[in-house]
Order: sequence, then C-alpha cells, then structure tokens
Amino acid sequence: MSVQTTLDVNAIREQFPLLDQSINGHRLAYLDSTATAQKPLAVLDAMDRYYRTINANVHRGVYQISEAATEAYEGTRRTIGRFIGAKSTKEIIFTRNATEAINLVAQSWGRANLQAGDRILLTVSEHHSNLVPWQLLAAQIGVELDFIELDDQGRLDLSKLDQLLTKRTKLVALTHMSNVLGTINPVETVIAAAKQVGALVLLDGAQSVPHIPVNVQALGCDFLAFSGHKMCGPTGIGVLWARRELLEAMPPFMGGGDMIKRVGLRESSWNDLPWKFEAGTPAIAEAIGLGAAIDFLNGLGMEAIHERERQLTHYAWDKLSTIDGLTIFGPPAAERGGLLSFTLAGVHAHDVAAILDTQGIAVRAGHHCTHPLHDIFGVPATVRASFYLYTLEEEIDRLAEALVLARDTFQL
Repeated sequence: MSVQTTLDVNAIREQFPLLDQSINGHRLAYLDSTATAQKPLAVLDAMDRYYRTINANVHRGVYQISEAATEAYEGTRRTIGRFIGAKSTKEIIFTRNATEAINLVAQSWGRANLQAGDRILLTVSEHHSNLVPWQLLAAQIGVELDFIELDDQGRLDLSKLDQLLTKRTKLVALTHMSNVLGTINPVETVIAAAKQVGALVLLDGAQSVPHIPVNVQALGCDFLAFSGHKMCGPTGIGVLWARRELLEAMPPFMGGGDMIKRVGLRESSWNDLPWKFEAGTPAIAEAIGLGAAIDFLNGLGMEAIHERERQLTHYAWDKLSTIDGLTIFGPPAAERGGLLSFTLAGVHAHDVAAILDTQGIAVRAGHHCTHPLHDIFGVPATVRASFYLYTLEEEIDRLAEALVLARDTFQL
C-alpha cells in the first residue's frame, strides 16, 4: 500500500466539530495540540456507540453486550500493538496516561530491580512526568540521578555520554520529542550506548507517538509511555509498552479486581499479562475511543502527518522569526516537531496568551511542566504554539499578526 504524502486539511477539519466555533468574535485557531489534541467524529461516535449499545463491564460477563464490550476493549489493545510494532498484545498495558505509565515503571520495575547507589540517566529537558517519579524513587531507595545537558540550540549534548553511562547506570529515561523545544532527540544513538553498559531505556513518547511513526522493535527501547488525548483520543487513557520478559518479572503496581487469579485472606496470585497491571474496572469507553483515534491516524498515514507538520513548522518559523523582540527556543525548524516555544520582549507569556485569546487564538503559556528547562533558559515562562494535522497556514498568519499586536500593546 502506498503511503499518502499529502493531506486534505480542509476535509480533515470537517471531522473535528470543536474547531467550527468562534471565540471573541474570531474563528477559533487552536494552537495547543501539544497539550491535548482535538477529537474527530470517529472517536466521539465510537465512545457514544459504546455507551448507547454495549455499556457493560469487560472480562466478567457471559452475556452478549459484555462480551461485545470486552471484544471492543481488547480490540484496541491489538490496534495499539500493531501501531507501535509490539511483538505481543500482552506487552500493551492500559494506564490513565503517560504519567501513570512512567510511575508504574518506577514503582514496579524500579523498586524491584534497583538499589541504593544505582544510577538513572535523564535529560535536563524532561517533562515533570519523567522527572518527579525518579526523584521519588531516589528518595525511597537511594538511587542517584544523572543528566544529559543541552547545547546552545536545545539539542542533547552527547559529547559526555560515555562518561555519564557507567556500569552503575541501570536505566536511561528520556523524552523522544521535547514538549517545549520540539527537538526530536537522537534516541537510537542513546539506546545503542545504553545497551553497551547493560542499561534499560524508557522513552517518553507522549509527544512523538501522535506525530511521527514509532516502532518499538526498530528503536530497541525497553519501555514506551504515551497518552491517548494527545493523539486525537480521549483523556483518561494511556499506554505503557514494555518487553514481555520485563513485565512478567515485575510485581503489580496496584491491587484489586481483575489483576488477580485467586485471592485468599492472607495472600493472592496474580493474573496473566497484561491484566496483572490493570486493577479495577478500566476506562472502557476511553480505550475504545483510543482505538478509533489510531484507526483515524492510520487512515491518514503517520508519514503524511509528520510531513504536514514539518511544512507547518517551517512556515511558522519563517513567519515568527521576523517579529522584532520575539525569541524562539530550540533547534532550527528542520530538527523539531510541530511546535514553537518563544518569548516576546517586555511582555509576560501569560499576557501574550491573553492578548492572543482576544483574537480567538488558543496557545499555551507557562513553564509547560519543565521548570528545570526554563531555569536553564533564565525565563519564568514561554509561549508555546503547537500544530497538528488540522492546523492551517492562515492560523499561523493570524498568530503572527496577533503577536505584533501584543508587542505593540505592551510597548505603548
């Protein structure tokens, strides 16, 4: 099957009802997809259909609608497995989001396999979700944290990677794509180096999986975490993928129903994979919605989506880099995903976002859950405009015009 190389963006936008509205008298320009993506009709309809026709618990009923719900829920697991190149659906664990997936690894694999003096290598650009769980683990058992620094353009500085990776390094955990800089990190290089010292690798794929083709077998990582709501799916559903042999050896993360085989008063035995890590009634409608979202993305083609975002990023870079007083953080457009984070001289990021909202433009302003990275920049906050498969060039034009308005308003 040939890969689609162009997208009919206007036709795509017709599938996203939220985009068809006005804010403050202007057509909504939604430029915050890095925070959460909008949902197409296919996702909304799939979740509505579940609640209207087969709303029942999964894995427990022998009646028809329960079996139908179970098949739809487990069908998404198969869809995800194909989407990321997993060897088995038993390697696909449903979580609430990427944050929970990373915490699961820290508290299950980490506490079972690490000890005081072991080292975990991170980067200084990590989202708090891939930093705080390891800080908690360090406080709990005494592991030590090391960090890969950045060069002056926001790329990982790998010049000292050999010194950072030692026999004491047991895990490398890093983002595949930065949620602030947009940098697509050279994870293949890091993974290969980590394997040389016997370290495992966890990838935070929250920003990469929705936007670029990701295949865990090709990458060679050991864990991958991502969230449904950033890839046109609903909130409240995420995924942990891990190599089966790792999951088999890991203790459960939470206890309760569905993750057990048998329960006695003083001891229990655990269910098979993947259900060992899925305690309690799961997010059934959300999982079904995520499956519909992946089908939607597959129908467009991940290569085509990535190429469209490259075009938008170059277009936005050219537009915004000409604005006096505006500073873009991170590498050139050719080396990043579909987002730009920037400051506007003399104007706080929150004030910039407020002015943009008066023009119907939705962007994110703040530290974007990356306090340490903003400390390195020496700024309290940045404005972030992010793009996805439904973004139009004319929305970027409006963004540039509104930024000039914001600058001029606060320089009066």
